Parts: sequence; structure tokens; C-alpha cells
Amino acid sequence: MTDMTDDEKRRDQLLRLSGSTEEDAAPRITVEETEDGVKRIDIAETAAVRPGDPENKE
Repeated sequence: MTDMTDDEKRRDQLLRLSGSTEEDAAPRITVEETEDGVKRIDIAETAAVRPGDPENKE
């Protein structure tokens, strides 16, 4: 059994493939929790791939 956190396990798995880079392991989402316990999940601004219209570059 390992003492790695979930984030460490994710990074380790994403970097295991030959030719992978740190960018491959970069977080793709952000999670924020408000004071009243509501969680907001967004696509990270740094995500290499984002949902939306691929023709609209804005």
C-alpha cells in the first residue's frame, strides 16, 4: 500500500507513459467550496483542452 495522495497517484499515472510531460499531468479542473458547503467545479484556465466550439478561438 502507498501513502500517496489522490493527486500524487494521478500525476504518477499520467507521467508513466513514455514521452509524457508535466503538461500532461497538469490539473484540468479546479474545485472551490463556498462557506455554505457548495462545491463549484470549473475547467482550469491552464487546461490544454477545453470544451466548446473549436472554431471560436475567444
